Amino acid sequence: MASARPRLGKRLFSVFAACAFLAASAAASAHRVAQGDWSHTPLTADRVIGNLIVRNATLTTYEAHIVIHLHTGIPFLNPTLEGMTYFKRPDRYEVVFSKSPSYAKSFGQLYSDIGDPAVWYKKYSYSLDGTRDYQGHEDLVLRLVERVRGALDHEDVFVDPQRWVIDEMDYAYYSGGHISVQQTYRQEGDLALLETQHAVISMPPFPRARADASYSDYQVNVAIDDSVFTKAQTKNIGVDPK
Repeated sequence: MASARPRLGKRLFSVFAACAFLAASAAASAHRVAQGDWSHTPLTADRVIGNLIVRNATLTTYEAHIVIHLHTGIPFLNPTLEGMTYFKRPDRYEVVFSKSPSYAKSFGQLYSDIGDPAVWYKKYSYSLDGTRDYQGHEDLVLRLVERVRGALDHEDVFVDPQRWVIDEMDYAYYSGGHISVQQTYRQEGDLALLETQHAVISMPPFPRARADASYSDYQVNVAIDDSVFTKAQTKNIGVDPK
């Protein structure tokens, strides 16, 4: 049992660490696709993705404080992680944790683009999959399927068509595993900034876990030195549970 603890801790941590990027990237990638006028075009998957990409067109950089509470039901695997998250256009993301458990030290600096809608064009086939009720309003649902088969069977993205933000992302794995991430935002001027995330992680045979993240103290469109971005080899961490 003792030898399994570090592996289990790393896997649960890595899954949620990747989820920390899911909504932030939608708000930060306006430069990646031509910014057309989508208001008079038919409602298609391309239009939905285009609206997500241009949602925060004026955002060029940000940094924010992040706190993640992981809950597994196992006393030694309920850590609190704390640090900073950074973004710089065109495609640079980083999370640097200043407080994390010993088994997560190797993930102290992360780089990921798994939630970037611009990347979806390259990595997935996608389609509209109807609408779903979501906390009192109706969301559009995008179904994403990997072009090159991996561990992921499909991914469903719940999009609020009034605010053009991602309310939830659900990952379904061939192994029977499932991850769902719900998100809330704060409005600052014309920007919708990620405020909280609630993730439920079910990756058998490991225990079911949940994680709660909060983002605060945003600094937007500020100078960020390139040295912050290590581009560590954890680009798709959490996507493939192997």
